[in-house]
Amino acid sequence: MNWLRNLMLGGVLALAMVVPAAAKETGLVFVSSEKDNAVHVLDGKTLEVVKRIGTAARPRHLQFDPARTRIFVACGDGDAIDIIDIATLQLTDRITGIDDPELFDFSADGGTLFISLEDDAKLGILDLATYFRERESKPDLDVAEPSDEPLSEEEDEEEGNENEEEGGEEAGVAGLTTIEVGAEPEGILANPDGRTVYVSSEVANLVHVVDLASGSIRANILVGQRPRRFALTPDGRELWVSNELAASVSIIDVASNTVSATLRLEPPRGLRVEDVTPVGITMTADGRTAVIAMGRANHVAFVDVAARQVADLVLVGNRAWNATLNRDGSLLYVANGLSDDMTVIDMERRRAVRSVPVGRVPHTVLIDD
Repeated sequence: MNWLRNLMLGGVLALAMVVPAAAKETGLVFVSSEKDNAVHVLDGKTLEVVKRIGTAARPRHLQFDPARTRIFVACGDGDAIDIIDIATLQLTDRITGIDDPELFDFSADGGTLFISLEDDAKLGILDLATYFRERESKPDLDVAEPSDEPLSEEEDEEEGNENEEEGGEEAGVAGLTTIEVGAEPEGILANPDGRTVYVSSEVANLVHVVDLASGSIRANILVGQRPRRFALTPDGRELWVSNELAASVSIIDVASNTVSATLRLEPPRGLRVEDVTPVGITMTADGRTAVIAMGRANHVAFVDVAARQVADLVLVGNRAWNATLNRDGSLLYVANGLSDDMTVIDMERRRAVRSVPVGRVPHTVLIDD
């Protein structure tokens, strides 16, 4: 199939693309702000904002490319994925025509983007070399003005199918092919083995196991209500899935594609189980600890992976949404969507050491270290 040939060739061809000069380990912290329509850049030591980079509308998920010279930004209401050069801190390019991109992940070689297309209930597979080679011209890099509207209940709940249309826009996007999945796909994780991509469907309560060689779904795994994000253990044996409306995490055995355990997240004292709405999830490099952002419970949970038990809870800001570890695993950065701030946690002491404002409705944090 054409898409599979492009996938195999994409990594090689992508190397021929013109890439801005590298600037690694700057120490800068990048935070996307849904309502500011910008990525805020913070000094890694002082945590003061040093730059605001405007983007297309509603920037959410951020991810470094594999070379860590650029940041890709999913702009849901802008139907685009913006590209920021770390060396210059400038918006330098844009992938257009992507209908409401939610989350994405790179193939190991960096040549392919796997994108959750929420409105169309599809997994998008974008060969980057083909896209940049065959697009008609580089788009204008207009940026959206900051929004004056508060976060609506629908946006807070991430309801994404109110504007569904028949079909998708992939026919007009060079290098983009799609695979149908369950309604409202969100979580995306490309297995480093290069053979499998995992997609969560919020409405179907399924994790789809997509086989890239055949371009088909190999397995559908029933998990908890409204699955959101993934974390793969370092040994590749387990896939952890946060279930937002079930106050739980499903633990999938990768070899058998079955749920081997379910971790229930109890509410902190004074809160109700309905307040526990886990979304962001990350894993320490040694695989011993999973950190889960508990949403409206306003805490992050430290989970002993082997024991399958919550070992500690740390209070953060309102609606802890995503959590990101720095490279050496000493600090955790938590984006708090409803208090418009970011909490920094000392991982050794498991204590919050600082909280700083980072724009309105922060979504994702990246650290260039």
